[in-house]
Amino acid sequence: MSGSPIIDSALILGSVGLFFGFLIALVNKKFKVWEDPRIDAVDELLPGTNCGACGVPGCRAFAEAVVSGKQEPSGCTVMGVDDIDDVASYLGVNAGAANKRVARLLCAGGYEEAVQHSDYAGYATCKAAAAVAGGGKGCTWGCLSLADCESSCLLDAIYMNENGLPVVVPERCTACSDCVETCPNDLFVLMPMDQKLIVQCRNLLNGNAAEDLCKVACNACNKCVADSEPGVIEIQNDLAVIDYEKNSLTSPQALTRCPTNAIVWVEGQQFKESSPGSVKTGRVLEQEKQVA
Repeated sequence: MSGSPIIDSALILGSVGLFFGFLIALVNKKFKVWEDPRIDAVDELLPGTNCGACGVPGCRAFAEAVVSGKQEPSGCTVMGVDDIDDVASYLGVNAGAANKRVARLLCAGGYEEAVQHSDYAGYATCKAAAAVAGGGKGCTWGCLSLADCESSCLLDAIYMNENGLPVVVPERCTACSDCVETCPNDLFVLMPMDQKLIVQCRNLLNGNAAEDLCKVACNACNKCVADSEPGVIEIQNDLAVIDYEKNSLTSPQALTRCPTNAIVWVEGQQFKESSPGSVKTGRVLEQEKQVA
């Protein structure tokens, strides 16, 4: 005598469930990939920002790389020295020599230095201004001062100073490249902090024409080339360019005769707060003053 259809169905389903459960357990045991438990521990010690500045996609991937010996703990640009030492101590490895990278701006033409041809009254972003005749600045390749970089930085590592230039706080910067990707004029670069000699200009003009638009423009005078070790600096397309392969040969000597202060020696923060009474309307060309 057959049982109830409901009971029969339950028994069949239960048997099928048990069979597949046993099969899954067997496959899992046979093909399970062992993972080093230290990865979880290191992952817990990491900041969890998943910024990717270490060169791998996220903190979990960085933990795997550190445990496997492919990366040193100092490869994390977000952690402080004590946190890096904690990871190194846990794993019993060398913390490594950290060479922190930060975002540097290749422009120093703020309100006080750069000529302002007109007042830009469009949508208040650098991308919008760059699309409309390059904004109101005479040097359309310079910083547009509308703070797209500040808005893109999720770690509050960038703020605009009174001179209209973005100030990067090295202690907060993780070299995540958000500001690099956001700037429409490609003025931000990620640089190791031991690269202290910087040309804060990307001008596209020759000599006096560049100075007419910005007081701190590189005028390709060649003095920095002559004052540096051979090969450290060369003039390319009317602009001083530093060969960082020779970074160990750089020195503040290159600055001594620069007539515009376009080349600087930076230790720590690149720009400071502007002095009280900063001009916020922009410089005006002499011929425009005469017409007025």
